[in-house]
Amino acid sequence: MDILIHLFVALHIIGIASLLGGFLTQMKAMGQGTARFVPAMLHGALTMLITGAVLVGLNQADDQTVNNVKIGVKLALLVVILGLVYVKRDEEQVEKGLFGLVGGLTAANIFIAVLWT
Repeated sequence: MDILIHLFVALHIIGIASLLGGFLTQMKAMGQGTARFVPAMLHGALTMLITGAVLVGLNQADDQTVNNVKIGVKLALLVVILGLVYVKRDEEQVEKGLFGLVGGLTAANIFIAVLWT
């Protein structure tokens, strides 16, 4: 079971890397007001959602404790991120504030995962 959990943790990290990497590649464009949500951001958020749900299930099946409040907060942030990226994915330009919000929520999600024990 540990190997399976570690595999999904790795996939979850790949998802966050895709979401954050997509954001970071658009930073220069954000400064110019031409940033857009790239497909990597949507795919990364979806990967995080799926692998996160699987991780919760695998940890519960392995009789490990799961902090449901932490998972709920992370899920809420991810749903907001996913909703914004999905709705605005076809637009050529996204407002700076909205684009920055997605980056901020992504960073918050990372910090919650690492620091909330």
